Amino acid sequence: MPLLGWDHIEFWVGNAKQAAYFYEHAMGFTRTAYAGPETGVRDRASYVLEQGDIRFVLTSALSEDHEIARHHARHGDGVRDIALTVPNAGHAYREAISRGADSIAEPLRVDDEYGTIETASIATYGDTIHTFVDRSDYAGPFKPGFVSQSSNGHAPGGVGLMNIDHVVGNVELGRMNEWVEFYERVFGMTNIIHFGDDQIQTEYSALMSKVMSDGAGKIKFPINEPAEGKRKSQIDEYLEFYGGAGAQHIALASNDIVRTVEAMKGRGFNFLDTPDVYYDDAVERVGEIEEDYAVLQRHKILVDRDDDGYLLQIFTKTAQDRPTVFFEVIERHGATTFGEGNFKALFEAIEREQALRGNL
Repeated sequence: MPLLGWDHIEFWVGNAKQAAYFYEHAMGFTRTAYAGPETGVRDRASYVLEQGDIRFVLTSALSEDHEIARHHARHGDGVRDIALTVPNAGHAYREAISRGADSIAEPLRVDDEYGTIETASIATYGDTIHTFVDRSDYAGPFKPGFVSQSSNGHAPGGVGLMNIDHVVGNVELGRMNEWVEFYERVFGMTNIIHFGDDQIQTEYSALMSKVMSDGAGKIKFPINEPAEGKRKSQIDEYLEFYGGAGAQHIALASNDIVRTVEAMKGRGFNFLDTPDVYYDDAVERVGEIEEDYAVLQRHKILVDRDDDGYLLQIFTKTAQDRPTVFFEVIERHGATTFGEGNFKALFEAIEREQALRGNL
């Protein structure tokens, strides 16, 4: 099944107007489109935010008995739809259904003065869905029902976030392999990396993870499940507060992570801390890089190397009061993996946050 790339990620939230303001001002996104009662959409309000090739959609319900309101009551602000661009949405949907996927919405073509767009949706883990989007014949701001909110039709540079690198899903204990098989069967993806609980662990907790990728390497879905440990793991905490499986974090690529992190910190976004001791062996472990290690240490940016190159990464604190969804900023210099050497540091940083919340 050909996948051309990420189309958008839609969050179902309690107050889309306020959530949009947060992502605009804390992460540098630009509001490019809007749909709501003023545009003829009577049951919801949606704000489209863009930066680089990243497109977020923030949506909230306008009545308490709406599906979106029920979703928010259970999950809090969270990812509802990880939408994928395809050459033909109807064909992608029929292929997925024939391979055992469950239908959410059959193919639908809608049009306005800007052209025609086709979408169709299938279910995945928890209440998360994938929408197939074919917008090759559409030139509007997002899709019919939306009006432009951008003066020149394009989003400015923001804080330097360029594209979606990967989206991580957390699933219940014992169900990781089930969803790995789902992505293999339905999408033809390949399990490119497998991390066992002996690789991702601390003194207190552990997890297991498998990374699914399409043939072109454009779409990557790491899937995590908890593993037995002395205390509650970050995955267990997520599953408890999210009310089940869902998207845990979204990794956003930058070509200048230092500038991006400085800009986000200047806007008030909070990142996980890393003890200075982490950097004691960083030079020996990773070797020569373009960046200054002292600058990375000052900003608590992690660094790791694989056979293909190195990467820089940092993780935000959760973006809402529930300890669920957060973000990663990543800069790749040839590396194709996910910072295995940083897992212990990341896990310990998350555990420090869990302890503050009383959930470890």
